Amino acid sequence: MEKTLILLKPDTVQRNIAGAIISRIEARNYKIIGMKMILLDMEILREHYAHLVEKPFFPEIVDYMTAGPVIAMIIEWENVVAGIRQLCGATNPAEALMGTVRADFANNIRFNLIHASDSVEGAIEEITRFFRVDEICAYERKIME
Repeated sequence: MEKTLILLKPDTVQRNIAGAIISRIEARNYKIIGMKMILLDMEILREHYAHLVEKPFFPEIVDYMTAGPVIAMIIEWENVVAGIRQLCGATNPAEALMGTVRADFANNIRFNLIHASDSVEGAIEEITRFFRVDEICAYERKIME
């Protein structure tokens, strides 16, 4: 089974739409094996957005991602990286397909609600960045599949 990391960004939390997005994840039958609300700091943002640190818009990313708490989640399922990215939609909400999180809820590219790992390898790195091993609740579904 693949795992991926999702961050529900501060605008998701502040707009009270985290539950609606989590419901979409659960409706796809994906399994949430880790979830917590956290405040991000410069150290973790520099690491997470290392590829953007030298860009002129990096301070805007920092302001955005420190504007309030985020909800970090680990999702597990077959082909979950691609599936969650499809569920999120294009980074620019104006280009996202209707029915995706960003098309349905995001206002603009700057406030795009959600981060999802872009590869299996990236997911492993990001999960390690945001979760300790004892915060992951791997379990088997015994009630229904």
